[in-house]
Amino acid sequence: MDRQARDWFKTALLGLALCGLLAGLILHFSGFERAARLCWTFGVVPVLAALIVEIVASLRRGEVGLDIIAALSMSAALLFGEALAASVVALMYSGGTFLEGFAEGRARREMRGLLERVPRTATRYREGKLEDVPLDALAPGDRLLIRQGDIAPVDGIVESRRALLDQSALTGESMPVSLAAGNEIMSGSTNAGEAFDMRATRRAQESTYAGIVRLVEEAQRSKAPMSRLADRYSLLFLFITVVLASGAWWFTGDPIRAVAVLVVATPCPLILAVPVALVAGLSRAAHYGVLIKGAKPLETMAQIKTIILDKTGTLTNGRPQIVSVDVRNGFKEDEVRYFAAALDQASKHPMAQAIVADARDRGTMLPPPQEASEAAGEGVIGLVDGRRIVVGGPAFVMNSIAADPVTDRPMRTPGAAVVAVAVDGVLAGHLVMADTLRPGMRTFLDGLRRTGVERILLATGDRRDVAETVADGLGLDAIRSELTPDQKVLLVLTEHKNGPVMMAGDGVNDAPALAAADIGVAMGARGAAASAEAADVVLLVDDLDRLLPGLEVAHGARRIALESVAAGIGLSVAGMVAAAVGYLTPVQGAVLQEVIDVAVILNALRALRIRPSGSLQAPH
Repeated sequence: MDRQARDWFKTALLGLALCGLLAGLILHFSGFERAARLCWTFGVVPVLAALIVEIVASLRRGEVGLDIIAALSMSAALLFGEALAASVVALMYSGGTFLEGFAEGRARREMRGLLERVPRTATRYREGKLEDVPLDALAPGDRLLIRQGDIAPVDGIVESRRALLDQSALTGESMPVSLAAGNEIMSGSTNAGEAFDMRATRRAQESTYAGIVRLVEEAQRSKAPMSRLADRYSLLFLFITVVLASGAWWFTGDPIRAVAVLVVATPCPLILAVPVALVAGLSRAAHYGVLIKGAKPLETMAQIKTIILDKTGTLTNGRPQIVSVDVRNGFKEDEVRYFAAALDQASKHPMAQAIVADARDRGTMLPPPQEASEAAGEGVIGLVDGRRIVVGGPAFVMNSIAADPVTDRPMRTPGAAVVAVAVDGVLAGHLVMADTLRPGMRTFLDGLRRTGVERILLATGDRRDVAETVADGLGLDAIRSELTPDQKVLLVLTEHKNGPVMMAGDGVNDAPALAAADIGVAMGARGAAASAEAADVVLLVDDLDRLLPGLEVAHGARRIALESVAAGIGLSVAGMVAAAVGYLTPVQGAVLQEVIDVAVILNALRALRIRPSGSLQAPH
């Protein structure tokens, strides 16, 4: 039976139980006692029958739950002439399952919103014409038209001069993002501006959005260890309930006391609060751009003691950036940037693409280079605005203009690379490039420690001097450099002695360590597919800061689940004792338990309103 049919069935049972109770009450107060009992019984039987079918199915799966108490209480109430109490229990049970389904449905709202946005077709250019094709027909290299309001069907790059995209459904960023030609587009983004062209870089099933959908579906099927723990505790609670009910009957000789105890114990908040609170936590984390693959990782996140961070693409931006410009021979900084970027349009080298991207981000209009020729891995020579430009490694440029490669080289810092620029045979300057630290990292790391993280380590395959330069001033507990993928795994396993370990990374080489950690975190927007598959948590934007609200949501959801269980169980046990000693009738006990269950579910839904106190107060 699918979810929609189950929801309809729960609603129908609730309607029957409510109609039976109300009709019976009307007849009871009108003096038709026998007819009233028949109406109450009529409302109970369908609920009891459905419950017995559910119990049999659970027993076949090897699961024993508190539904057994509900069945015992309704059966005992009918057997001993307490039809009204049985009717209230039937309404309570059907209402509880309906309310639980409603609560879970509300908690899954953000995740369901992701699934409902999956596009079915795309508009592709083919031989000068436009055609609508199914997503499976798209291939890397296809040119697509994205109209206003359309959703990017696959990952790709912007082909038009500018594109305005709304990524709020994926990342929580409420403001549209403006992308220039050549910038990457994440599938699932909505075109918030004019129509633009994009070039597909991945097939639909390999794109970001398809991966997110798979992760959401996996998360919705998951069952948390707290949920399984609740199942085990339900056996203990079932035993206590039966002992109390039997004891009350044995010592007083009144079977109604046993019925009252059973009624108060049905159903237990233990099996309602945990799934609602944790699913609400999953939904809330997704609201902040943190996709957690299930309730089990969510609970584990709340217990993390050690975090290991990869360097490249995680602690740093993962791409070279211009950190300074050293000008020579009377040239200005803007001129050096302009000539280098204009000529580097002819190269696919990562350094060249970074220089071009820097110019476009600054809004610089770049003319196409003329007569460009590239020496692979060394540099490019060509004409820009009629002037002869050479861009590349210092040795390549110096040899091209016959300059002194020693006196004309700038000072270098560990991990930095130098790109020389010459104009008409004269050295114009150097662009110093490095993979820079993400902004706000010290504040972010301090925030991690406030969530209970005791150790933060840097793990990288880079040289020691480069790692120390990047980590300077961050207050890390340890730096591990020059590590191979298997050594990263060994580091994760070693740190297990201090408690649960989280590993964050974005490359293929990080995938084994992510899988070995208690919680693996992948930078999902631009990271490797292998790392996203191996991870338990995917950050939907390349922003490590998103991890902090994710951890705070996990802590909050787990705390709310435990509070709900403790309060619900405590109240239920108190009610059972009161019923056993004769202070509660079966009807009063049923009403009391209904109040407890509703309060517990509403308390669990507080997880939907968790507001992280870290760097992201709210999506923006």
